[in-house]
Amino acid sequence: MPAYRQGIGVVACPQNFFTMEIDLIDFDHFTPGLSLAGGLMIGGAAAGLILFNGRIAGISGILGGLLKMPRKDTAWRAAFLIGLLAAPLIAAWSGVAVVLDVKAGWGEILAAGFIVGLGTRYAGGCTSGHGVCGLARGSLRSLVATLTFMVTGFLTVFVRLHVIGA
Repeated sequence: MPAYRQGIGVVACPQNFFTMEIDLIDFDHFTPGLSLAGGLMIGGAAAGLILFNGRIAGISGILGGLLKMPRKDTAWRAAFLIGLLAAPLIAAWSGVAVVLDVKAGWGEILAAGFIVGLGTRYAGGCTSGHGVCGLARGSLRSLVATLTFMVTGFLTVFVRLHVIGA
């Protein structure tokens, strides 16, 4: 079981700064170095794809391009998706513990996937396309889409944990 410890946080206010106690921070799993490395790899892959291929690294667009008829640009799309799927397998093979702990049934997973797919279609892209590539290009549309994704996720978690109590 992880060790949860109290920490001190600084909260900015218009008039002054004050401190407050923050409960339940899992410092054993707080990994800013790994998070930074992962972010740099995602950013590097997105930058490489747009620089060398002229394409946005939006997963929904990459997958959608493989499903459309007639198929165009299948080689790079398939390679990108295979790389996404192979990464956890390579990590496990190299000795990194890959833990998958999903606390939902297949019905919930399928319903959530369908809802995310609808949102992706309405937003004209997914979080990777809008959040990584669109924001980096300064797209107002991507800012609105990313804020909508994030607020919806926050509200969903809040309702699930604090209103429904699941």
